Amino acid sequence: MLLTSYRNRRAATIENNRLRVTVLQEGGHIAEMYHKAAGVNPLWIPPWTSLEPSLFDRLKPTEYGDGEDARLLAGIMGHNLCLDIFGVPSPEEAAAGLTPHGEGSVVPYELGGNAEALTARAHLPIAELNFERRLELKDDAVRVRETVESLARCDRPIAWTQHVTLGPPFLARGTTEFRASATRSRVFEGRFGVADYLQSGSDFDWPDAPRVDGGVADLRLFTAEERSSAYTAHLMDPRREDAFFVGYSPEFRLAFGCVWKRADFPWLGIWEENHSRTAAPWNQQTLARGMEFGVSPIPESRRAMIDRGRLFGVPTYRWLAARSQVTVEYWIVAARASAVPESLDRPV
Repeated sequence: MLLTSYRNRRAATIENNRLRVTVLQEGGHIAEMYHKAAGVNPLWIPPWTSLEPSLFDRLKPTEYGDGEDARLLAGIMGHNLCLDIFGVPSPEEAAAGLTPHGEGSVVPYELGGNAEALTARAHLPIAELNFERRLELKDDAVRVRETVESLARCDRPIAWTQHVTLGPPFLARGTTEFRASATRSRVFEGRFGVADYLQSGSDFDWPDAPRVDGGVADLRLFTAEERSSAYTAHLMDPRREDAFFVGYSPEFRLAFGCVWKRADFPWLGIWEENHSRTAAPWNQQTLARGMEFGVSPIPESRRAMIDRGRLFGVPTYRWLAARSQVTVEYWIVAARASAVPESLDRPV
């Protein structure tokens, strides 16, 4: 492990002869998974200047907007953690200091490791959780093990989502392809963005999402629209032990994706931002697609998550027992390919 600076952020890097992986010290974001032969990092790097969360001052005008998500947006990059909420806090939680998607993306992490393995540990004081993520390189993949430890004396429902976001140049309109082990799906209920093109609240079978204009959008191909916004929730195939998503760039001949145990994370959310958001820091400059796998299908408040309870008969959160630990494992893969893979398996 090498302590370094990445986009003016304190970070640590591990690498082998195929990949370089960079993790930010504040927020713990996996900011870079650079594939050396392809010469590209598939993960999203926002077009605005990145700022350490500890340096964000809500009382001062900033380029990050005046919304409750400004601190998160100031430091967001690549793959960030949503814990113990996936979505917005309640007004009371926000007043107590909780940011959208929880503390996991803004607290400081203790980084340690060796040349090909890195461990990031953090304490989430509001949520009363300890979190540990261990990344271990193996050829074209990274094995990730995460442990959440509850310090509370009562059982509690939590959200836990891997907010994996892809961006240019890997992500390109009308060319980047996707595959996923998705089945029953739902479009975000209500207005998600200013350029929504999918029918709000509609249920459908992956990948054919109903459009507002009466047509169908094949979510396996990233949109070619000039401006668009969307969010869809997808149930991972219950017939499979493992779940996956994979994106493919024909330009770089690179496949990037994740594979995980479906029982750990039964949902995949797909977020699309295509030059639609006009407010700072977006300024109609952002192209991104989130492939967000977790225990919850919809980004919403804790209360809404619990009230929803289930979607398509599957729970929309998981229980964390009092003073207990839960460990999950998943793989992040970046490998050369001549076409989009139809599936993704755990590396042997």
